Amino acid sequence: MLQIAAQPARPDAPTSSQPHPFTPFSPHSPSSPLHRSRRVVAAAHGALPEYTLAPKPPARLAVFVSGGGSNFKAIHAACLDGRINGTVVAVVSDVPTCGGVSYAREHGIPTLTYPVVKKGEHAGSGLTPTQLVDTLKSGPSAADFVLLAGYLKLIPPELCRAFPRAMLNIHPGLLPSFGGKGYYGERVHKAVIASGARFSGPTVHFVDEEFDTGPILAQRVVPVFPTDSPKQLAARVLREEHVVYPHCVAALCDGRIGWREDGVPILWEAK
Repeated sequence: MLQIAAQPARPDAPTSSQPHPFTPFSPHSPSSPLHRSRRVVAAAHGALPEYTLAPKPPARLAVFVSGGGSNFKAIHAACLDGRINGTVVAVVSDVPTCGGVSYAREHGIPTLTYPVVKKGEHAGSGLTPTQLVDTLKSGPSAADFVLLAGYLKLIPPELCRAFPRAMLNIHPGLLPSFGGKGYYGERVHKAVIASGARFSGPTVHFVDEEFDTGPILAQRVVPVFPTDSPKQLAARVLREEHVVYPHCVAALCDGRIGWREDGVPILWEAK
């Protein structure tokens, strides 16, 4: 819950009898055990209100991966060192042998397979959409938030409906450009270079039922140099991914994300 401490507005700040259309979001009950406090300062319409966040228990995070899981590793590291008030309780993958799954097992994090594997030694293993939702909503792998970290499959509508405004993805390009089905990994960076764009960077957005179309939460910008190869650009963007994604996940866990009436999410910075 955000508790507002009244602050005087700047002399040049516009006044209005209507409150700013901002709704804080948290999955935790006010009666939950206390964990820690954060203060937030945010600028809106020229005013500088100050907020005190009620302490929360660590959020439970389910992370989806398809490959090496470098963003998952960055999030996990931030949980361990206290930058994120959360715990990774499950890792979900469509590739049971990928690096992200191996890392999870090495660190004692339960792993799940979704969707059902059709070929190879793991054929027949995996969860259906209904089983996936049931697993992530109850039991030892129950999660408050779902984080996609290089997961290449389309998320089932059932999961989107089960985690409204509680599921994030990171994309290696500046959405809404260079996104959608087929735009992932090095393909994004090749398209950026081929377009002649002078800037690129990662986008963190909420997940809906399509590829890369959910509300944008945060972006970081890097230059695109005339001599860049896709791998060089990818490395530059990835460094920023490892900064912005944990930053956004920390805000999500703290309850520092609100929503304007037009459906645009607002991230309130920690102080």
